[in-house]
Amino acid sequence: MPLLRIEVDCDRATARRVMEMHRADRVHRESRDAATAEAWRRGWTPAGDPQFIGVTNGEPVRLLYDVEVYSETAR
Repeated sequence: MPLLRIEVDCDRATARRVMEMHRADRVHRESRDAATAEAWRRGWTPAGDPQFIGVTNGEPVRLLYDVEVYSETAR
């Protein structure tokens, strides 16, 4: 199944908190749900929960998620 890279906008404080939660094997529900919603918005059906990849260094800060999607639902 293909992976779709999703970037979720956030502020630096949230990015730091999400990174700390990831290191503690916890999930930031709001950003994960935002990544799932973005996959749906782009016309793909998610095959599972998004996987947190990391944080960008630029401005604005973005959280990176990989979402596995079904290839049969591609546009």
